[in-house]
Amino acid sequence: MLDRLASPARDPLWAIASEFGADTRAHKIDLVVGVYRDEHGRTPVMQAVSAAESRLAAQAPSKSYKGLAGHREFNRLMTALLLEPTPAHPRAATLQTVGGTGALRLLADLVAWARPGATLWIGTPGYVNHEPIARAAGLEVRHYPYLGPDGRVDEPAMLSALARARTDDVVVLHGCCHNPSGVDLAPSAWQALARLVSERGLIPLVDMAYLGLGDGVEGDLAGLHLMASQVEQMFVAASCSKNMGLYSERTGCAVVLGRTAAAAASAMAAMEHLARANYSMPPDHGAAVAALVLGDPALHSVWRAELAAMRERIVANREALAAAFAARCDDPRLLALREHRGMFSTLPLQPAQMARLRLEHAVYGTDSGRINIAGLRAGEAARVAEAVLAVV
Repeated sequence: MLDRLASPARDPLWAIASEFGADTRAHKIDLVVGVYRDEHGRTPVMQAVSAAESRLAAQAPSKSYKGLAGHREFNRLMTALLLEPTPAHPRAATLQTVGGTGALRLLADLVAWARPGATLWIGTPGYVNHEPIARAAGLEVRHYPYLGPDGRVDEPAMLSALARARTDDVVVLHGCCHNPSGVDLAPSAWQALARLVSERGLIPLVDMAYLGLGDGVEGDLAGLHLMASQVEQMFVAASCSKNMGLYSERTGCAVVLGRTAAAAASAMAAMEHLARANYSMPPDHGAAVAALVLGDPALHSVWRAELAAMRERIVANREALAAAFAARCDDPRLLALREHRGMFSTLPLQPAQMARLRLEHAVYGTDSGRINIAGLRAGEAARVAEAVLAVV
């Protein structure tokens, strides 16, 4: 059997990350993998997280099973963080998952079970793993245009494409810090989308992977809150990887908003059933840490301050890179980086040009042009700008 097993294509992002690791040039710059890095190039453990871990270690809580839903206090606090100001909060059911990716897969499985043959609509460009997850769950996939040729959200084209979606089709939206472009939806676009999905009976799936790294927690939740206040059904996939630095702990949650609390409870039972058949239950440590950070006022305050500092560093890096481009060219596609939000931006380069960046200048981004702004260190913006312009 294994001798006949066809090898899948290698994941392009991790292939480039391996290429970076094998590069012996001392001046190489890693803008590939989507993790936050500090000025020293490290992905730090946040002080609030470290304090929570110390408290958990001192308490020596039981390592017994938590149940199919995972850490229930974590689920309660994440639901409150995401939805509490909205009238939809009482109609929500939340289950801890194996990271944000696990939340996406669990929700895709739920859709496939509830409506076999359903279609998941994904923006172009969009997160590279959305489509493989949907197809692995057995869903049909269609695309809607997200950005126009000018690199800005093409709201008319987006709405026109989604007007062809069928009742109960699912529309994937980035709640904030769009991956890979950094170009977020304006409030007017959120309003137009809420109106469209309500009129056509569509279900939004809002991916909240980068909450807090764009315009702060409250600012980044604005679109989600608007949608939750106006639609009857919604899915949310949330992650603590980026905003708490819990990358390897795989801590996330799937939220289902039903027409009624009873409908949400039915969805919860279905998600528990799906989780049981997949991984049974998620690991507890990251969720226990996040629950302490969210639930303890002192730790919560420390976390908010640290998250703000991370966001400010990303903004400073973005400003430095945009200024470096402005000093050397007048290309509006490059100068627009200043308007983007979150960890990523997409350079207007072709795969061959991105390959030249890596080969000739030791500047590593993905073939799609995506770069991780949080990967820059002080003084590197000018060299990155010069390298980009050299291959353009």
